[in-house]
Amino acid sequence: MSQPIPTPLAPRQTLAALKIPDIRFFILAIGFFSLASRALAVVIGFQIYQLTHSALALGILGLVEAIPALSLILFGGYIADHYDRRKILILTRLSSLICAILLILLSVKIHTFSLIGLYAVIFLAGIARGFADPANSAFEAQVVPQELTVNASSWIGSVWIFASIAGPALIGFIFAAWGAVGSYTVIGIWFLCSCWATAAIQPKPIVQQIHKEPFLKSMRVGWDFVLKNQPLWGAMALDLFAVLFGGIIALLPIYAQDILHIGPIGLGFLNAAPSVGALLIMLIATAHPPIEHAGRNLLWTVAGFGVSILIFAFSKNFILSLAALMFSGLFDGISMVIRRSMIRLLSPDHMRGRIAAVNWIFVCSSNELGAFESGMIAAMIGVVPCAALGGVLTLIIVAATAYAAPQLRRLRFHPQTLEQIL
Repeated sequence: MSQPIPTPLAPRQTLAALKIPDIRFFILAIGFFSLASRALAVVIGFQIYQLTHSALALGILGLVEAIPALSLILFGGYIADHYDRRKILILTRLSSLICAILLILLSVKIHTFSLIGLYAVIFLAGIARGFADPANSAFEAQVVPQELTVNASSWIGSVWIFASIAGPALIGFIFAAWGAVGSYTVIGIWFLCSCWATAAIQPKPIVQQIHKEPFLKSMRVGWDFVLKNQPLWGAMALDLFAVLFGGIIALLPIYAQDILHIGPIGLGFLNAAPSVGALLIMLIATAHPPIEHAGRNLLWTVAGFGVSILIFAFSKNFILSLAALMFSGLFDGISMVIRRSMIRLLSPDHMRGRIAAVNWIFVCSSNELGAFESGMIAAMIGVVPCAALGGVLTLIIVAATAYAAPQLRRLRFHPQTLEQIL
């Protein structure tokens, strides 16, 4: 076991990570990008539902982004481990800006045929995501010293969550005042700011590979490592199936318009509510990281997420719905801190991009394929039964994971040295 990290660098120092300029720029880049991408999800979802009034059309929206992202993400992980991660992020964020400009042009005069164009732009965004997500996770390990992993993860998560609150909430008012064109213009400005903040980070060296491997074998390395590490595959699978079945974000435009009758401003608040709960817990985690009993805490928080989704499913009261979504975000926020820290602490540096790519396959599958699953099931059995079924399945998945992955259940880290406790 390595020597304990000196006390002055202990992650319980709440502002420790923010004292490093590159970390501050990295957090700014994530903040602006999250602000833009979360706002984009609200606008494109509401726009498509206005055009189609179809739950299935909202589900297809998630699938359209997931197909290119999932197809390219292993290759994106390979690229992140062999090329400059900072340049990859700058290029992909410029691509997001171009997508925002295309959406402005499509929305100048919206009509039914614009639906294909909207889907096409989101497909292009999915291509960029296939390279951006693994590069971002791997680049974080170059920007953040290991001793600040949990502290920085909490700050990064807090800013991401704050942006996830502000983006949907602000864009609801902007959409109501200026429509889709004004909304996409603001989103484009946020993407541009993210690109600037990424470029402001000092260049980092390209990670040298320990062994030269054939291309296809090198791409498979991340999968091999994860599948041999029960805590990693257990945590990734838990997140995958919980969000795949329990996620209801794709259904929020239907809840806003047909069940709660609250319009685009109310939809913005519904989208922001999970992030309010997550932000509260993330700020607490900067000083009190939930890493000591990581596995146990992860299982309990995903169970809490499932219960929150069940409450939301049957609610017809706007305030109760907001509260249920807020608690779902609170539990998900704890889960996020634990999973980010686990992946960082259990991954070798020369494989971070490929391991991050495997993780993002699970994330993309849970979010975008979950959106498709929600839309498809809602079209078949109705919106409320679909959401309720997701909450029940989440609880079943937690119980199954706790049984199937005992090493995850027992996973612990020392809260100051971040060494795994065996």
